[in-house]
Amino acid sequence: MQGTARLPAFSMDGDYVIGGVFSIHSNMHLQIHNYTTVPDPLRCAGSIDARELRFSRAMIFALEEINNSTELLPGIRLGYQIHDSCSSVPVAVHAAFQLSNGLEPVFYTGANCSGSGSGSVVGVVGESGSTPTIGMSRIFGAFNIPLVSHYATCACLSDKQQYPTFSRTIPSDQFQAEALVKLVKHFGWTWIGAVRSDSDYGNNGMASFLNAALKEGICVEYSESFYRTNKRSKIQRIADVIRSSTAVVIVAFAATGDLKILLEELDRKPSSPRQWIGSEAWVTAPDLLRFHFCEGAIGFGIPKSVIPGLRDFVLDLSPSKVSASPMLKEFWEDAFMCSLGKSTPADKLVCDGTEDMQTLQNPYTETSQLRITNMVYKAVYSIAHAMHNAVCKETNFTTQCDKNLRLESKQVFTELKKVRFSQNGYDVSFDANGDPVAVYELVNWQRSESGVMELVTVGLYDASQPVSQEFRISKNLTWVEGGAQVPVSVCSDSCPPGTRKVLQKGKPICCYDCVECPEGEISNTTDSIDCFPCPSEFWPNAERDVCLPKPVEFLSFDEVLAIVLAAFSVGGACLAVITTAIFFRNRTTPIVRANNSELSFLLLLSLTLCFLCSLTFIGAPSEWSCMLRHTAFGITFVLCISCVLGKTIVVLMAFKATLPGSNVMKWFGPSQQRLTVVSFTFIQILICTIWLVLSPPFPKKNLTTYKEKIILECALGSALGFWAVLGYIGLLAIFCFVLAVLARKLPDNFNEAKLITFSMLIFCAVWITFIPAYVSSPGKFTVAVEIFAILASSFGLILCIFAPKCFIILFQPEKNTKKALMNKD
Repeated sequence: MQGTARLPAFSMDGDYVIGGVFSIHSNMHLQIHNYTTVPDPLRCAGSIDARELRFSRAMIFALEEINNSTELLPGIRLGYQIHDSCSSVPVAVHAAFQLSNGLEPVFYTGANCSGSGSGSVVGVVGESGSTPTIGMSRIFGAFNIPLVSHYATCACLSDKQQYPTFSRTIPSDQFQAEALVKLVKHFGWTWIGAVRSDSDYGNNGMASFLNAALKEGICVEYSESFYRTNKRSKIQRIADVIRSSTAVVIVAFAATGDLKILLEELDRKPSSPRQWIGSEAWVTAPDLLRFHFCEGAIGFGIPKSVIPGLRDFVLDLSPSKVSASPMLKEFWEDAFMCSLGKSTPADKLVCDGTEDMQTLQNPYTETSQLRITNMVYKAVYSIAHAMHNAVCKETNFTTQCDKNLRLESKQVFTELKKVRFSQNGYDVSFDANGDPVAVYELVNWQRSESGVMELVTVGLYDASQPVSQEFRISKNLTWVEGGAQVPVSVCSDSCPPGTRKVLQKGKPICCYDCVECPEGEISNTTDSIDCFPCPSEFWPNAERDVCLPKPVEFLSFDEVLAIVLAAFSVGGACLAVITTAIFFRNRTTPIVRANNSELSFLLLLSLTLCFLCSLTFIGAPSEWSCMLRHTAFGITFVLCISCVLGKTIVVLMAFKATLPGSNVMKWFGPSQQRLTVVSFTFIQILICTIWLVLSPPFPKKNLTTYKEKIILECALGSALGFWAVLGYIGLLAIFCFVLAVLARKLPDNFNEAKLITFSMLIFCAVWITFIPAYVSSPGKFTVAVEIFAILASSFGLILCIFAPKCFIILFQPEKNTKKALMNKD
């Protein structure tokens, strides 16, 4: 944001200055920040909002009235600085900072430096929207500058903790929301649609309305939010929601500019007749009366009023007066489509001086039903009365005001909370939250005899009246499409199959809801009052109106996961066979003979079986496959680890045999090695046999893990048997790992002990990780985890133990000699 000040739209010097912020332009000029050059100053874009221009002129009119008054602030001249917020939060915040920091000398050249200081702002009127007002109020609150809004209705602004210096002359949306609910309930509507501006005004107002509506038993079919700058696709979607809805009544809590966009979209493709219920922000906007399909719309508006002399003031414009103000000059040129400048664009005529404001028909000149303009008028007078109480004293039936008194904005804020006065018959006061008494007119869009849509006041809402007496209707209403009968808007759609009717508790006049049947239940008739559970092996379809057999899930050979695992399984087996072939072809070489070739071949055979046994886990479980997969896995892995254990012991014994006087290798020759492998493997075979005899694994339909499908799996039969098989494998693995660690530093050119240590480390890590993964994995993923553990540990063994030897055999044959093995040059 630029640090330089923006020129105000209107300004005048005075002893004390009151600020004003209005959305005179409809948009802000957008600029892309590249962070390499200084951004251009903030400036407005779009056309002038004639209604907002009238608001700013009404403020000037009120200040001139006060300056000419002998009763209010006599002898004191009030100045003003009115800024255009461009309907933009950044510009509004910029204006707030500028007003808070004091006015730059370039704007005020008066020599009076006494009193509050030349041109210092003691109070501000504005803004026209809740969102920019929230940003401004946070800034003014920090400086104790009172902000009195004429049009910011968000209930959130009543929070004095966040917005301590905020007040307003227009009622809070909390009162309006409650009034709208009473209006909807009064006509018996229980099924409505809701649309709102996606802003603080719309979101907070609609939230208050929906909360109150819920308590009154009013059902909301849909609630949509939008903003005027949304993409057209979103506006189209909301329009389609309205067209396809069954609710006849639509409650719209929206700003005029926002609803205009939605109504234009609805006008392109008309929907069935709708009864519109409006908030004050749009239901009294003259610009929207052109949408004839909204005929019969009703809502609450600020009471219309008359401000004597204002019409003459706003029409008192001439080319000479207008030329002195860039804002009025722009308005004049747009209104009369001519140019006041010396250089005239080719598409515009030169203003010839015959232009007459009396002939102009637009919101600026429309002063017959002043509503929000009166709120501006009251806001200016409320600040003036607060200032009067701060600087003026009553003495001997006369009023004396000291314009040299240094008046702080905090003093004005203190006095503002206590003001209570009447001006032109309008009472002004604020409650503890800075809110006025809520009084609304009930207005109705009616077509006149000439066919023109016009606003007709048909009732009144006064929140100060006793409960049940706040709302009065004094005239007949016109309804949607000009009808005389109150439209009916209740929910009566039948509940389709797959749902059941549920009456809403405590809402006897509200329609019933169609509630989808719970999981596992269906209803196959229209307007069913109950749902029925499906049999255990069946599950409802997506519509929940038919029970279908549950799909069966297992790790099938035709799915990607199984194909990948099977490929690794076959690949691992082929790798073991290829390694066996390499070792067999080079069986007479030193490296093969030095590493206990018999145990190596037996280890490669067991690894081949380990890889292949993982295939038994894929496919639909059967009695034989369930028994085979666990026993084959347990036995082949014990055979594998027994071989590794044998090789580890050989390494240890071989080293001890090199010590003087040692004859230990005669106790661990080939026969003893074979016996060790057979003994360890026989124990696992015995465990598996006992398991299969007493309580073998069997195929099972798992109906509990997933409610909507059946998992075919192998039940363990005896969990003790399964964990005994795993425990025995783990015991041998740990024993082998300990021996390998002990032997890892023994002299060994081919690092046999180190390779075994690393392979067993991987093996143990895989199976330690396997246990929690196996327990927590659901369905077919349990099987996949088990296969993965088998393959990972098998690949770990074959790669760690045999890969280095194969590399030497194939690519470094010079090291595959007895000399290299003995490390002799």
